[in-house]
Amino acid sequence: MTPPLKIIGAYASPYSRKMRAALRYRRIPFEWVPQNSAAAAALPRPTVPVIPVLAFPDDDGAYTEVMTDSSPQIMRLEGMHSDRSLVPTDPVVAFIDYLLEDFADEWVTKMMYHYRWYYDGAIDKAGKMLPLQADVTLADDAWDAGNAYITNRQIERRALVGSTEENRPAIEDSYVRLLGLLDAHLHEHDFLFGIRPSRADMGLHGQLTQLTWWDPEAVAVAVESSARTCVWVDRNDDLSWWPVDGDTGWLGRDAIPATTRALLDEAGRTYAPFMLANAAAFEGDDEMMSCTIDGNPYSQARFKYQRKCLQWLRDEHAALDDGDRAAVDTLLAGTGCEVLFA
Repeated sequence: MTPPLKIIGAYASPYSRKMRAALRYRRIPFEWVPQNSAAAAALPRPTVPVIPVLAFPDDDGAYTEVMTDSSPQIMRLEGMHSDRSLVPTDPVVAFIDYLLEDFADEWVTKMMYHYRWYYDGAIDKAGKMLPLQADVTLADDAWDAGNAYITNRQIERRALVGSTEENRPAIEDSYVRLLGLLDAHLHEHDFLFGIRPSRADMGLHGQLTQLTWWDPEAVAVAVESSARTCVWVDRNDDLSWWPVDGDTGWLGRDAIPATTRALLDEAGRTYAPFMLANAAAFEGDDEMMSCTIDGNPYSQARFKYQRKCLQWLRDEHAALDDGDRAAVDTLLAGTGCEVLFA
């Protein structure tokens, strides 16, 4: 019997929750391993120390290979397992799905970080709870030290990743709009692209597990704005029970709901200018990036990873055949996302 995959993650990590939900939905056997636990220390270390980490067994059952980065992890699993896929069969829908997954991973995550480390209530909660996630028996002195270390480190990083007073309107207004868009969608649809989840559903789920269930200020906004979204996120944590019939259940390119297309407008309003400004900072050899998002100034340090994400997205766009690319461009026209491929 083939040993299960192992996923090293944390309960308060949006990307860990994204991948755990994906594994559960796809019914791929796995073991959850808390970050910094003794069980995690027994597994190989990844080159880049970020979570989640997937550990793969070799032919002898030993865990000799590990992999990071949730989006490539999802696609590797697509190559290993055919049942209950997360990638729509229509290549046009699949591309829009990929774009919205990246919107969740690279822009909605700004909301998640901001609401955790900007407001006192969330800072106090995170500082107390995060050190205990690997070991609830942690001694009080080690717990206090962990609280101080995590809190100070994350507060010091706020300006680096964009959680500032100047950026607050762009981030928080986008969060409220996102909740409204999802609420409108969930009045008629279970998922973004049909009656089964996709990569974008999982990407949004991961970030929203923290925003709608963990951080006090963000949770209060979510419950007031869209209780429906809060319950959707909680339900999506384990969709192993959700019925799927082969490759059916996806909507075609001509049937993407208006409420899903509205998410592209939000991505074009926020994520697109952010991604372009980040890339421009590298082209101009600037350490800081800046742009205008929805009429608000936005600035932070440039990040190599977001630059890679933009290039990967452009590579996927270029790889489409001419007809599919034209259909994608038609769907993106006027959303603001079309500038990503200009």
